[in-house]
Amino acid sequence: MRAGVVVAAQPGVEDLAVRAEELGLHSFWVNDTPMVHGDPFVALSLCAKATSRIRLGIGVTSPALRSAPAAASGLASLNALAPGRIICGVGTGNTARRTLGLRPATAAGLEDFTVALQDLCAGRPTEYREGDRVRDIRFLHAGAHVNTADPVEFVVAALGPKAAAVAGRRGTGLISFGLLDSTAWHALHDTRRHAAQGTPRDPDSHTDSYLVTSLHLLDEDEDPHGDAARDATGHLVLSLLAFAADTAADAPAFADQLGPEEREAVRKLLDRRGTTATAPDRHTKLYPNYLGRIAPQDRDLVVPSLMNTLALVGTRDDLLARITTLEQAGVDELLIQPVIDAPTEMALLAELLT
Repeated sequence: MRAGVVVAAQPGVEDLAVRAEELGLHSFWVNDTPMVHGDPFVALSLCAKATSRIRLGIGVTSPALRSAPAAASGLASLNALAPGRIICGVGTGNTARRTLGLRPATAAGLEDFTVALQDLCAGRPTEYREGDRVRDIRFLHAGAHVNTADPVEFVVAALGPKAAAVAGRRGTGLISFGLLDSTAWHALHDTRRHAAQGTPRDPDSHTDSYLVTSLHLLDEDEDPHGDAARDATGHLVLSLLAFAADTAADAPAFADQLGPEEREAVRKLLDRRGTTATAPDRHTKLYPNYLGRIAPQDRDLVVPSLMNTLALVGTRDDLLARITTLEQAGVDELLIQPVIDAPTEMALLAELLT
């Protein structure tokens, strides 16, 4: 399986990209979460100039964050700096919108956005709509301004069938966050193939699938749920707890699926952040330091069941066995989000998979 890394956009990110390329990693991604992290287009511009081989990804942007013309301009500009090395993840903006206290885009909006980006980044005109107004748009300048000749790879962020169907109809790959269930991956791929039927695309044509998680290799006799493992995986667990806390009142179906220990962790998180599940400003309390290293006092919130669900923790043999199962389920690339010591964690990943 190929290996890559996802980081927050911030100054110095290009140094990590250079190191990832030296280690032989396949891709280097930055998040698009505007009110939490820096700008991904700025960060990847620096990475594009500092590297020559590694693929550069945005994971993920959304129609609820950026207009199609603005996003396409950024992507085609990156493609001029790093021809043929750009990957664009697109999604409904589930987290990035919720950090603003707003709801994500719809699946239909995601599909329209994906169509427009695919067209514009390939140099084709596309239909663009704002309210009741519809216009045909295209890049009016190319050449040195933007690159529409080399392909941009698109992947749709999916945890369920609606987004996977968009990927099938649009001929894109998939990217998913913390989805370590091989059965769920088989279902996503089946949905994608089924949705591609009846389109000009070959349902069996290969597109890449990316899994975002974290990885912790246990030392001999190390507790798999000890402080070191919780520190390495806690950012994923707290991201899920924050989502559950944020949506408990207006969309309780997700929180209702949690077990008693997990629901108690959600209650504690709300209490520690000084907010409630119905407070209109709860997004300002739940999402600071989103996907950053957790504080030691929050280690007890990193419940073992969610660690096991979202992250890869184990001995070398354990990790390789789980990764093999995921590869057999159609996952092409494992992306980790390092928060403890990024260079060391990237080197471990490279040694394990490359």
